[in-house]
Parts: sequence; C-alpha cells; structure tokens
Amino acid sequence: MLADIIPDFIFTDRSTWMLFVMAAVAVLLLVKGSDKAVTEAVKLSKILGLSTVIIGATVVSLGTTAPEACVSVTAAFNGNPGFALGNGVGSIICDTALIFGLGCCLVKLPKDKFILKRHGWLQLGSGILLAGVIGVLALMNGSITNVVLGRPVGVIFLLLLVGYMWISVRWAKQHPEAIPAEAREVEVQSNGKKKTVISLLGLMFGLALVIGGSQIMVGSVAEVCKRWGVPESVLAVTLIAFGTSLPELVTAIASIVKGHPELLVGNVIGADILNVLFVIGASAVAMPLQVPPEFFYLHIPVMLISLVILRLYIFKPSQTFSRWEGIPLLLVFLGYYAILMYLVVNGTLRV
Repeated sequence: MLADIIPDFIFTDRSTWMLFVMAAVAVLLLVKGSDKAVTEAVKLSKILGLSTVIIGATVVSLGTTAPEACVSVTAAFNGNPGFALGNGVGSIICDTALIFGLGCCLVKLPKDKFILKRHGWLQLGSGILLAGVIGVLALMNGSITNVVLGRPVGVIFLLLLVGYMWISVRWAKQHPEAIPAEAREVEVQSNGKKKTVISLLGLMFGLALVIGGSQIMVGSVAEVCKRWGVPESVLAVTLIAFGTSLPELVTAIASIVKGHPELLVGNVIGADILNVLFVIGASAVAMPLQVPPEFFYLHIPVMLISLVILRLYIFKPSQTFSRWEGIPLLLVFLGYYAILMYLVVNGTLRV
C-alpha cells in the first residue's frame, strides 16, 4: 500500500543492509522533524496569542493525520475499502489507547478544561457518530454484511469537518490563554505577520520530515519483513496501521521531552476528530466504503471503549491526568492487537 505513495522500487531494488540504513535515516528524520514541529508549534501559538493545546488540536493534528488520509484515500481508489476504513478507525485506537496511554504513563498530562469540554466532546461525538451511522446502515440493510458507507455520508463528514475547523477558530479566540488582539497589535504591525509565516513554514517543514520519515521507516521495515517471510496480512494490520500513526507518536514524545505535554493532548483529540471527518470522510467520497463484519464485533467496539475510558478520565475533578490512567488504555491497545493477530494467524480475519 505504501508503494502507492512512495515508488515500490525505492524499497524492492535495495539490498537488505541498505534497507536497514534507510530505516536508520528515517529515525533521524522522525526525531529532527518532531523536534522542529513542536518548537515551531509553540512559537506559532505565542505569536498568534493562542493556547498551545489549540494549535495541537488544529494545525498539528491536520499535519499528523495527512498519512492516514493519503493511505486511506489511495486504498479506496484502489478497491480496498476495508483497508481505508480500518486505517481511520485503527488510527483512532492507536492515538487514544497507545499514544495517550503511553503519554499518561510518562508524565502527568495537563487537563485543559476549556478544550476538554469542547473539543473533547467532539472527539467522543465523532466516534459515536461513525458507530451510529454504521449501525443505522446495518439495521437498514438487515444484516452486518454488505454495509456500505456511501458518498453522501462522506460529503456530510467533510461538511462537518468545515464546521469543526470554523468552530475551532472561534473557540481559539475565546480560550482563557488567548491574548486579546489589541494586546498584540504592536507586534503584529511590526514583524508579527512575518514571524507567523516563518513559524508556519517551519511547522510544515517539521511535519513533512515526520511524515516522510514514517513512510520510509514503514516501507523499508515492511520490505525486510517480507524477505524474512512475515505474512502480508500480518503486516497490514500491524506495521502499516501503526506506521500511519507514527507521526502522532513521535510528535507526542517530542512534546513531552520539550516540556509541552499539552501539545500531546491537543494533537490526540484533534487527530481522533479528523480521522472520522477528514480521513474516513474523504475516503468515502473517493469511493463508497464497504464495512467488513469484523468492524461490528471488534474494531468499532474497541474504538468506543478507548474513547469512553478517556472521557471518564476527563470527568475526574483534577488538574492533570494520573499516570496510572495510562495503564488501562495501554491494556486495551495490547489486548486489541493480541486478538487481531490471533484472528489473522488463524485465518478467521483476512486483510
């Protein structure tokens, strides 16, 4: 599937040792890119007078969900709707259960009540919306087989995406940490616009390095695994799905290392929303997405469980997420992948 983004010969025409070199280079790109992205995101939030968590939930999350969108839309065009839908849903599980869970275990993540009471509800709502639409379609169909997310659903999701971006801009101006426009007037009149453009370009460059590094990493490692006899179906449900969430993961780790854990919170929440409205919405518009039966008894339930657990944590009247709260989320992720691998290896689930 990555060959649709990066030419297949880039990996297949290389010796095994060269593939390991490419993987090492990819790691450097990921580290440098994530460091650059976090630094510029913080700068941008200060220049615009916005909260860092807002920048994470909008600009950064748009950049880090680009791999999911690219892979899913390409998969839909190529007649792999299950892959396209699974990539979007699987990324939500990775973002919420793995990345947020790991972040909780590493540091006490801050609770921005303003964001969690707004974007946080949209995060849960988008997951429920997807599950609800699929459920209604199954009821109308009278069966969980041959359920299809058509183009009208995709169009509705994209329209909701526009609404989400619009309301995010409004909320950004209302955030308690937002600096009033008049307070930034002098800076904006001097070099404010120039600094904004430079920081935005720097952020995009950092995200480009992250995305490029993740694609090279997954492509090179996948080719090595194929040469070593790892089944393609196992690669599809593990390495590829994890690889498209790699930008969120490395950005999350970088945000913790650089002392801005609020960026992780915003990025995960924003990415979950965008995986439904942007990734799945665009894929459904590209090509109607048939919903395989396993989504009803595995993927969608695990997605909802992850989102509900996070929502329960948000309800707690504390200023930060506790470190132990990451453990249940990580267990959900590990359990999900264990079941997934078992079904694939036993031939019950084919990818």
